Amino acid sequence: IMSKMVINQPQPVMYAQESDEWSSGICDCCDDVPECCCGFWCCPCFACKTSRNYGEPLCLPLLEIFSGMIPAITMSMRVSMRQRYGIRGTMCRDCVLATFCPACSWCQISREMKRRKIPIVMVAAKNT
Repeated sequence: IMSKMVINQPQPVMYAQESDEWSSGICDCCDDVPECCCGFWCCPCFACKTSRNYGEPLCLPLLEIFSGMIPAITMSMRVSMRQRYGIRGTMCRDCVLATFCPACSWCQISREMKRRKIPIVMVAAKNT
C-alpha cells in the first residue's frame, strides 16, 4: 500500500471585499419583489429557506418562537452576515431591525447573499 504525503495544505479561497456596507437597504424590497413578497406573506418559510442557503440548519429560524421578546435567531443571522462579509454595523441596530422588521431583515440577508455570490461550502467528515 502506497500512501501520498501531503506537503501543502489546501488554503481557503479569498474573495475580494466588495464593500463594508449592505448592498441594499432594509426597505429596498423593490430590488427583488418576488422574494420580498414571499418574505412578507410567509416569513417563517422564507427565513428557513434563507437559513439553509446561508449554510445553517433549515429549521433554525423556527426556534425563534422560544426566544421571547428579542428574535435571537434573526439577530444572530444579521450579526453573522455582517461578520462574514465585513459589513459595518452594530449589534444594537441588528437587534432593533430583527425585532421590529423581521421579514425585511430576512429579505435583506437574502439579497446580500445573492449580490455577494459567495458560495457556502459545507464540509462533512466521514469515517471509512
